[in-house]
Amino acid sequence: MGTSRRQFLKDIGLGVGSLGILGLSAKKAQANIEKKIKEVKHLSAAEVARDENFWFYIQQAFNVDRSIINLNNGGVHPAPKIVMDAVHRYLDFSNGAPAYNLWRVLRPRKELIRKRLADTFGCSPEEIAITRNVTESMHIGLMGIDLKLGDEVLTTTHDYPSMKSALYQREKREGIKVKIFPFPYPPKNLNVLAKLFEKNITPRTKLIEVCHITNLTGQIFPIKEICQMARKRGINVVIDGAHSFGHFVFKQKDLDCDIYGANLHKWMMAPIGTGFLYVKKEKIKDIWPLFPAGEPMGEDIRKFEHIGTRPEYLELAIGDALTFHHGIGGKRKEERLRYLRNYWAKKFEKLPGVRILTSYDPAQSCGIGTFTVKNFDMGKLSQILYEKHKIYTITVGVPSEDIDGENIIGMRVTPSIYTTLREMDIFIEAVSHYIKNGLPS
Repeated sequence: MGTSRRQFLKDIGLGVGSLGILGLSAKKAQANIEKKIKEVKHLSAAEVARDENFWFYIQQAFNVDRSIINLNNGGVHPAPKIVMDAVHRYLDFSNGAPAYNLWRVLRPRKELIRKRLADTFGCSPEEIAITRNVTESMHIGLMGIDLKLGDEVLTTTHDYPSMKSALYQREKREGIKVKIFPFPYPPKNLNVLAKLFEKNITPRTKLIEVCHITNLTGQIFPIKEICQMARKRGINVVIDGAHSFGHFVFKQKDLDCDIYGANLHKWMMAPIGTGFLYVKKEKIKDIWPLFPAGEPMGEDIRKFEHIGTRPEYLELAIGDALTFHHGIGGKRKEERLRYLRNYWAKKFEKLPGVRILTSYDPAQSCGIGTFTVKNFDMGKLSQILYEKHKIYTITVGVPSEDIDGENIIGMRVTPSIYTTLREMDIFIEAVSHYIKNGLPS
């Protein structure tokens, strides 16, 4: 058992939160977790995904509010207790003598966090900037790449509003052209999406912005194919990885990307207000920082972190989130999230009027799923689910496959590894009842 695994078992045993309610000591909890990890070592990740006994012990690592059923973990994910304990520890230490403890002690330690993020993503630490969220990361790329009057930026109707706002601001201010195209969902295969990007490129296209996985339907895009196709044409690609890092397993080499922004407070379950930006080493000098730095065209990735006093205590706690993630095993986590998505979607697809907007193909989706019901008020359904059943979901407007068509209102469902099957059953039972019997007036 490696050092990180031993540390994970130690940490999770000392930070199990609600296990204390069951009368289990920290030492006993630690022994139980270690036992469960060993018990599933011989099983495939897909087999572990269905092992409720294993996931029961993982669920206890979260000090979450069980008076509601939270199925919007794709918005902001709760951090496990060991991460929150680290936040409090670093914050208290910072506050003891901020000018010294924050800048002289904690800030230098961030370099180890940078290295661990780089190891997980599969790149050099000199290519990782630690940011506050994916919006900051993406805006560095989208606002920092030089474009000229008339240059074209290509993106899809499903890309995130904050990123489109950055592009539209450049369009108004600098006279670039933002070109948006729709795509079928779910597509027959990933090649459909790659071909659509290629079809919509023109001689004026200089930048592509694309989601690794969309927030609306959980559609995964063929990033490697898009990046390689664009590179041959001299086009920069900025990838929105808000929902991907910590969600399913991949490395930088699997994407062959040059610029990638990610959240850490979603599926990596790090403290709220953490993210990262990857920029390939030779590209760093070509991108202006969002906040002015001493050497704005320098080659040091840290120029993108120049925002003044920053929450170092949050950033150091990223290390505990990485320990937790690797301790469980990224592939086990991925398969559990996919299993939970299939658990509800396979039942809903049999109900009258239901359309699942997310592909079942594991190459195209993972834990995020969205459905709609024909001639049904999805917003009212979401409201009733919370008011009567304390189930928290969100509705999303999914753009039509025709760029001039009306949005389809769908319900996005994002359970997580702390979600129990009983909670999923309560959700399934409630939704099924309203679809079959109608919504109350």
